[in-house]
Amino acid sequence: MRWPHQASRTWKVLVIVAIIIKPFFLRLRVEGAENIPRRGGCIAACNHTLGPDYVILGYASTRQIYYMAKAEIFNFHPWLSALVRGAGAFPVRRGERDSDAIEQAVKMIQAGYVVGMFPEGTRSRTGALQRGRTGVARIALQANALVVPVVVINTEPVLRDVFKLRRRPLVTVRFGKPLLPVVAEGGEESDAAQQLTTRIMLAMTELLPPERHGYYDGKPHDEADAAAPPTP
Repeated sequence: MRWPHQASRTWKVLVIVAIIIKPFFLRLRVEGAENIPRRGGCIAACNHTLGPDYVILGYASTRQIYYMAKAEIFNFHPWLSALVRGAGAFPVRRGERDSDAIEQAVKMIQAGYVVGMFPEGTRSRTGALQRGRTGVARIALQANALVVPVVVINTEPVLRDVFKLRRRPLVTVRFGKPLLPVVAEGGEESDAAQQLTTRIMLAMTELLPPERHGYYDGKPHDEADAAAPPTP
Protein backbone atom coordinates (compact mmCIF):
# COMPACT_ATOMS: atom_id res chain seq x y z
CA MET A 1 0.00 0.00 0.00
CA ARG A 2 1.29 3.47 -0.91
CA TRP A 3 0.73 5.84 1.99
CA PRO A 4 -0.05 9.53 1.45
CA HIS A 5 2.29 12.36 2.33
CA GLN A 6 2.52 13.21 6.08
CA ALA A 7 0.55 10.16 7.27
CA SER A 8 1.25 9.19 10.90
CA ARG A 9 2.00 5.62 11.99
CA THR A 10 -1.14 5.47 14.10
CA TRP A 11 -3.27 6.57 11.16
CA LYS A 12 -1.72 3.89 8.95
CA VAL A 13 -2.57 1.20 11.50
CA LEU A 14 -6.13 2.51 11.84
CA VAL A 15 -6.59 2.46 8.06
CA ILE A 16 -5.54 -1.21 7.93
CA VAL A 17 -8.01 -2.00 10.72
CA ALA A 18 -10.75 -0.08 8.88
CA ILE A 19 -10.10 -2.03 5.68
CA ILE A 20 -10.62 -5.28 7.59
CA ILE A 21 -13.81 -4.32 9.45
CA LYS A 22 -15.48 -2.05 6.85
CA PRO A 23 -17.57 -4.85 5.21
CA PHE A 24 -19.24 -5.51 8.57
CA PHE A 25 -20.47 -1.92 8.84
CA LEU A 26 -21.10 -0.40 5.42
CA ARG A 27 -20.65 -0.32 1.68
CA LEU A 28 -18.73 2.75 0.57
CA ARG A 29 -18.80 4.84 -2.58
CA VAL A 30 -16.30 7.69 -2.92
CA GLU A 31 -16.67 10.39 -5.57
CA GLY A 32 -14.36 13.28 -6.42
CA ALA A 33 -11.43 12.28 -4.18
CA GLU A 34 -9.13 13.74 -6.83
CA ASN A 35 -10.31 17.19 -5.65
CA ILE A 36 -8.16 16.87 -2.53
CA PRO A 37 -4.83 18.61 -3.27
CA ARG A 38 -1.95 16.15 -3.30
CA ARG A 39 0.28 18.49 -1.33
CA GLY A 40 -0.20 21.60 0.76
CA GLY A 41 -2.52 22.53 3.57
CA CYS A 42 -6.27 22.86 3.16
CA ILE A 43 -9.57 22.46 5.00
CA ALA A 44 -12.01 19.63 4.33
CA ALA A 45 -15.39 21.18 5.22
CA CYS A 46 -17.95 18.43 5.80
CA ASN A 47 -21.62 18.18 6.79
CA HIS A 48 -22.20 16.89 10.32
CA THR A 49 -24.48 13.86 10.69
CA LEU A 50 -25.56 11.48 13.45
CA GLY A 51 -23.31 8.78 11.99
CA PRO A 52 -19.53 8.29 12.31
CA ASP A 53 -18.90 10.96 9.68
CA TYR A 54 -15.39 11.90 10.80
CA VAL A 55 -14.23 8.25 10.63
CA ILE A 56 -15.77 7.66 7.20
CA LEU A 57 -14.42 10.95 5.84
CA GLY A 58 -10.94 10.13 7.13
CA TYR A 59 -11.04 6.70 5.54
CA ALA A 60 -12.32 8.00 2.18
CA SER A 61 -9.72 10.76 1.92
CA THR A 62 -6.58 10.28 -0.12
CA ARG A 63 -4.66 12.09 2.64
CA GLN A 64 -4.77 11.92 6.42
CA ILE A 65 -7.26 14.38 7.88
CA TYR A 66 -6.56 16.06 11.21
CA TYR A 67 -9.47 17.04 13.46
CA MET A 68 -10.17 19.24 16.43
CA ALA A 69 -11.46 17.08 19.31
CA LYS A 70 -13.07 18.17 22.55
CA ALA A 71 -10.43 18.78 25.21
CA GLU A 72 -12.04 16.36 27.68
CA ILE A 73 -10.97 13.37 25.57
CA PHE A 74 -7.32 14.18 26.23
CA ASN A 75 -7.82 14.05 29.99
CA PHE A 76 -9.26 10.54 30.36
CA HIS A 77 -6.05 8.50 30.25
CA PRO A 78 -2.51 9.08 28.95
CA TRP A 79 -2.78 6.09 26.60
CA LEU A 80 -6.04 7.35 25.12
CA SER A 81 -4.57 10.81 24.76
CA ALA A 82 -1.52 9.40 22.95
CA LEU A 83 -3.76 7.36 20.63
CA VAL A 84 -6.00 10.30 19.79
CA ARG A 85 -3.04 12.60 19.16
CA GLY A 86 -1.35 9.92 17.06
CA ALA A 87 -4.48 9.62 14.95
CA GLY A 88 -4.21 13.33 14.18
CA ALA A 89 -6.55 15.04 16.65
CA PHE A 90 -5.77 18.16 18.66
CA PRO A 91 -7.81 19.60 21.57
CA VAL A 92 -10.42 22.36 21.42
CA ARG A 93 -12.45 23.79 24.30
CA ARG A 94 -16.05 23.53 23.13
CA GLY A 95 -18.56 26.24 23.91
CA GLU A 96 -16.03 29.06 23.97
CA ARG A 97 -13.89 30.94 21.50
CA ASP A 98 -10.71 28.89 21.69
CA SER A 99 -7.99 31.06 20.18
CA ASP A 100 -5.36 28.39 20.89
CA ALA A 101 -7.24 25.77 18.84
CA ILE A 102 -7.82 28.27 16.03
CA GLU A 103 -4.14 29.19 16.04
CA GLN A 104 -3.19 25.50 16.06
CA ALA A 105 -5.49 24.79 13.10
CA VAL A 106 -4.00 27.70 11.14
CA LYS A 107 -0.45 26.51 11.90
CA MET A 108 -1.25 22.95 10.81
CA ILE A 109 -2.76 24.13 7.55
CA GLN A 110 0.21 26.39 6.87
CA ALA A 111 2.51 23.43 7.62
CA GLY A 112 0.81 21.49 4.83
CA TYR A 113 -1.77 19.35 6.66
CA VAL A 114 -5.44 18.72 5.84
CA VAL A 115 -7.70 19.82 8.69
CA GLY A 116 -11.24 18.44 8.79
CA MET A 117 -13.98 20.74 10.08
CA PHE A 118 -17.77 20.82 10.30
CA PRO A 119 -19.18 24.27 9.48
CA GLU A 120 -22.58 23.48 11.00
CA GLY A 121 -20.97 23.16 14.43
CA THR A 122 -23.47 20.61 15.73
CA ARG A 123 -24.78 17.33 14.35
CA SER A 124 -27.91 17.45 12.22
CA ARG A 125 -30.63 15.20 13.67
CA THR A 126 -32.46 15.04 10.33
CA GLY A 127 -29.44 14.69 8.04
CA ALA A 128 -30.34 17.99 6.33
CA LEU A 129 -27.94 20.95 6.27
CA GLN A 130 -28.14 23.48 9.09
CA ARG A 131 -26.97 27.07 8.94
CA GLY A 132 -23.22 27.29 8.60
CA ARG A 133 -21.14 29.04 11.26
CA THR A 134 -18.27 31.28 10.27
CA GLY A 135 -15.48 29.51 12.20
CA VAL A 136 -14.28 27.44 9.23
CA ALA A 137 -14.23 30.50 6.98
CA ARG A 138 -12.28 32.56 9.53
CA ILE A 139 -9.60 29.89 9.80
CA ALA A 140 -9.44 29.56 6.00
CA LEU A 141 -9.02 33.32 5.63
CA GLN A 142 -6.31 33.48 8.32
CA ALA A 143 -4.41 30.59 6.74
CA ASN A 144 -5.21 31.66 3.15
CA ALA A 145 -6.18 28.03 2.63
CA LEU A 146 -8.21 26.17 0.05
CA VAL A 147 -11.49 24.77 1.34
CA VAL A 148 -12.61 21.43 -0.09
CA PRO A 149 -16.38 21.00 0.37
CA VAL A 150 -17.30 17.41 1.12
CA VAL A 151 -20.47 15.59 2.14
CA VAL A 152 -21.18 12.18 3.63
CA ILE A 153 -24.58 10.69 2.83
CA ASN A 154 -26.46 7.96 4.70
CA THR A 155 -24.09 7.52 7.63
CA GLU A 156 -26.94 7.42 10.16
CA PRO A 157 -27.68 3.66 9.95
CA VAL A 158 -24.02 2.55 10.02
CA LEU A 159 -23.85 2.07 13.79
CA ARG A 160 -27.58 2.00 14.44
CA ASP A 161 -28.17 -1.11 12.32
CA VAL A 162 -24.85 -2.88 12.81
CA PHE A 163 -26.44 -5.85 14.64
CA LYS A 164 -29.42 -6.18 12.32
CA LEU A 165 -29.47 -8.96 9.76
CA ARG A 166 -29.75 -6.84 6.67
CA ARG A 167 -27.53 -5.63 3.87
CA ARG A 168 -25.00 -3.07 5.00
CA PRO A 169 -25.99 0.54 4.19
CA LEU A 170 -24.46 2.25 1.18
CA VAL A 171 -22.63 5.40 2.28
CA THR A 172 -21.51 7.99 -0.26
CA VAL A 173 -18.64 10.41 0.31
CA ARG A 174 -18.57 13.18 -2.28
CA PHE A 175 -15.71 15.71 -2.58
CA GLY A 176 -16.30 18.99 -4.41
CA LYS A 177 -13.99 21.40 -6.19
CA PRO A 178 -11.71 23.40 -3.84
CA LEU A 179 -12.76 26.95 -2.99
CA LEU A 180 -10.19 29.75 -2.73
CA PRO A 181 -10.93 32.32 -0.02
CA VAL A 182 -11.18 35.79 -1.53
CA VAL A 183 -11.25 39.04 0.41
CA ALA A 184 -12.52 42.14 -1.38
CA GLU A 185 -10.14 45.09 -1.17
CA GLY A 186 -11.15 47.28 1.75
CA GLY A 187 -13.78 44.81 2.90
CA GLU A 188 -14.50 43.89 6.51
CA GLU A 189 -13.22 40.56 7.88
CA SER A 190 -16.66 39.67 9.22
CA ASP A 191 -18.23 40.25 5.81
CA ALA A 192 -15.57 38.12 4.11
CA ALA A 193 -16.13 35.30 6.62
CA GLN A 194 -19.88 35.35 6.07
CA GLN A 195 -19.49 35.37 2.31
CA LEU A 196 -17.03 32.48 2.36
CA THR A 197 -19.29 30.55 4.75
CA THR A 198 -22.13 30.91 2.26
CA ARG A 199 -19.93 29.75 -0.61
CA ILE A 200 -18.87 26.69 1.40
CA MET A 201 -22.42 25.79 2.43
CA LEU A 202 -23.86 26.27 -1.05
CA ALA A 203 -21.05 24.13 -2.52
CA MET A 204 -21.95 21.41 -0.01
CA THR A 205 -25.63 21.81 -0.94
CA GLU A 206 -24.82 21.06 -4.57
CA LEU A 207 -23.20 17.78 -3.51
CA LEU A 208 -26.21 16.61 -1.51
CA PRO A 209 -29.51 15.12 -2.72
CA PRO A 210 -32.41 17.64 -2.60
CA GLU A 211 -33.97 16.14 0.54
CA ARG A 212 -30.80 17.01 2.49
CA HIS A 213 -30.48 20.66 1.39
CA GLY A 214 -32.16 21.74 4.60
CA TYR A 215 -31.63 25.40 5.50
CA TYR A 216 -30.08 26.12 2.09
CA ASP A 217 -32.92 24.69 0.01
CA GLY A 218 -33.62 27.45 -2.51
CA LYS A 219 -31.87 30.01 -0.32
CA PRO A 220 -30.66 33.10 -2.29
CA HIS A 221 -26.98 33.89 -1.83
CA ASP A 222 -27.50 37.30 -0.25
CA GLU A 223 -30.09 35.99 2.23
CA ALA A 224 -27.81 33.11 3.21
CA ASP A 225 -24.93 35.57 3.70
CA ALA A 226 -26.95 37.68 6.12
CA ALA A 227 -28.08 34.63 8.08
CA ALA A 228 -24.68 33.07 8.67
CA PRO A 229 -24.15 33.20 12.46
CA PRO A 230 -20.74 34.00 13.97
CA THR A 231 -18.54 31.27 15.31
CA PRO A 232 -19.31 30.48 18.97
